[in-house]
Amino acid sequence: MLVNKLSTVDLEKIDSHIIAHQKVPGGLMPMLHAIQDDIGYVPEDAYPQISQALALSVAEVHGFVTFYHYFRTHPVGKHVLQICRAESCQAMGSEKLEADVKAKLGVDYHETTADGEVTLLPVYCLGNCACSPAVMMDEEVYGRMDAQQVAELVIEVSNG
Repeated sequence: MLVNKLSTVDLEKIDSHIIAHQKVPGGLMPMLHAIQDDIGYVPEDAYPQISQALALSVAEVHGFVTFYHYFRTHPVGKHVLQICRAESCQAMGSEKLEADVKAKLGVDYHETTADGEVTLLPVYCLGNCACSPAVMMDEEVYGRMDAQQVAELVIEVSNG
């Protein structure tokens, strides 16, 4: 059992995903996805338990989590806004878009707004190159975005 700042419910969820995936060949990826889907991130405090269950080193688990940009190691806000930083989006103005959005939200990448509503993350391709620049709010991809449209999107999800 993990001993840390996580709630009992989160600890039970993590334990259940470890048990469900520990005997599955190649189970690390689906285990991490299940944990993040359930509690919003993969806590570093869970690495020792994950590594033990899968006969991996803690360093291997850490390397896996940090290699894939999708995985987060800290809690996020109610909503996650990702701005694509791939070449096509950069060519169509995503650098200006990200600067405007950072200024509007008052956060940098990997930070959450003071009200806990939105966490801003970079992403390195949303597969929406024909509609650059692209962003993703939670699980929805939006194309041909500008700062005003992103601001309206943030207001829309924040209001509910």
